[in-house]
Amino acid sequence: MQIARVVGTLVATIKHPALAARRLLLVQPCDMEGKPRGSTTMAVDVVDAGVGDWVLVLDEGASASQILENPRGPVRTVVVGVVDAVHLAGSETPGPRARQSKNPQGVDSA
Repeated sequence: MQIARVVGTLVATIKHPALAARRLLLVQPCDMEGKPRGSTTMAVDVVDAGVGDWVLVLDEGASASQILENPRGPVRTVVVGVVDAVHLAGSETPGPRARQSKNPQGVDSA
């Protein structure tokens, strides 16, 4: 599992039946400080993430099949969580939802 940032969406009008009604996202893997590393890849979204969100990405076919409950599906990479913040020893890196908040208690007003 790794942290990534959603950098775009992908639209495919013709796709494998296992991907029907599934949202496809483009994700950029990041290090723990949010710096890009590796190549952008496509992932199936199961948590309703949006462009700009930091997400948890599962990048392993057998586990992806379990998440999607489809043992023969053509999926390797799945977005399985939205990151609110990353806590490193002595510091905190807020996720995009926390940074967008205007409320001093850290609760989104939208």
